[in-house]
Amino acid sequence: MPEISVVVPAYRERENLPALIAALDEALRGHDWETIIVIDDAEDESEILVREHAQRNPRIRCMLRVGRRGLASACIEGMLSSSAPYLAVSDADLQHDEKSLPDLIAAIKRSDADVAVASRYATGASTGDLPRHRVFMSRLATGFSRLLGVTLSDPMSGYFVVSRKYLDSVVRKLYGRGFKILLDLVSASDGRVRVVEIPYRMRSRAHGESKMSFRVISEFLALVLYRMCGRLFPARFFLFLAVGLSGMAVHLAVLSAMFGLTAGDFLLSQATAITVAMTGNFFLNNIFTYGDRRLRGTRMWRGLLAFYAACGLGALINVSVADWLFLKAVDYRLAGMAGAAVAAIWNFLTTASVTWGDSGRKRQ
Repeated sequence: MPEISVVVPAYRERENLPALIAALDEALRGHDWETIIVIDDAEDESEILVREHAQRNPRIRCMLRVGRRGLASACIEGMLSSSAPYLAVSDADLQHDEKSLPDLIAAIKRSDADVAVASRYATGASTGDLPRHRVFMSRLATGFSRLLGVTLSDPMSGYFVVSRKYLDSVVRKLYGRGFKILLDLVSASDGRVRVVEIPYRMRSRAHGESKMSFRVISEFLALVLYRMCGRLFPARFFLFLAVGLSGMAVHLAVLSAMFGLTAGDFLLSQATAITVAMTGNFFLNNIFTYGDRRLRGTRMWRGLLAFYAACGLGALINVSVADWLFLKAVDYRLAGMAGAAVAAIWNFLTTASVTWGDSGRKRQ
């Protein structure tokens, strides 16, 4: 078993992989290493390319994931597939300077730290040609991470080395979804983590496209809330609630418009508003809350019907709980909020298992 395994999550990065493998071979010359390239299937034959290299170079390993997707989970699966005492994580887009890997390895050994991080914001570092809006978003996310007691200069970095001992101590506490595995790793220790940072200059992407999206941002915020609430609620629950709040706004807008168009027919207006809001909620949840289990094709339409059924029953539960509390002399506002809260939990639990359950995991 080599001393260090370099885990590289890759999705639609086929054009970058040959250069990445060559760069790792050059940068880690003299070290006992291997690389585990974890490919989330994009049907672009990336795995064939990596396996061809692996046949010529025993340091290269390929892990193909079919039916699963996500940078954090890819990193975790890759790290757990190795028994090396040190585990590095680096992106496949060539923006991380492989020449910094020996410095990261030396830093974690020298300081006996749990994690060594390549920082874009430490003294002497640079974000390179990263667009200003990306730098702003990264800085903003760093600010949010302070809420978790994380004081790293670059907790959004995707370039670091972690010790096997530390990973084993926190792996069962990891959120494991989204695109920011470092923050997940560090915040899982409840402040009991030793971190050392080294500066590096981020390079420009040569091929492919950035994976940054609104979904990435939403999953990051869900991770922060998940940790702040002491892991009491699943992180997906916060995304589900956010989608639900947007659905309330849609409901009111459609209700108002239909009430005017139908000359005051409330029943028709309310039915239309409910249908539109529930439909919108389903598609938003399919993209953001359950992006890693996203339903497609015929599964999506079956999922929509299951979502209607679950949330329709949730509406009945809402009314029943609120009405019962109101009859028990509870203030109508509190009764309404309690009914909504119970219905929200019901909707989340039922749609998680029925709409995006086993069938959602089989095909994303």
